[in-house]
Amino acid sequence: MKKNKSTTIKIQPETKERLDRLRESDGESYEEILRKILFILNTSKTNPQRARSLMNKIDRSRKDKDEYNKVYQKSSENEGEKLEENN
Repeated sequence: MKKNKSTTIKIQPETKERLDRLRESDGESYEEILRKILFILNTSKTNPQRARSLMNKIDRSRKDKDEYNKVYQKSSENEGEKLEENN
């Protein structure tokens, strides 16, 4: 059985924020994000249109997630107001 090894890398806070913006779901790890970046980079060498398509997919996914979070947050705030009114 192959043992998984991991390592720690130091990155600037700005770089971490940029990686976070590429996260398509809350459960996506930095490992997955970096692999996705590398895949897109390698794809761009042989098939730039495919790479662009993948980047657009990430953008759409991120926008959908942001929209969901806005709706969820507003819904949670409204529920909190209702609870306060009932007390």
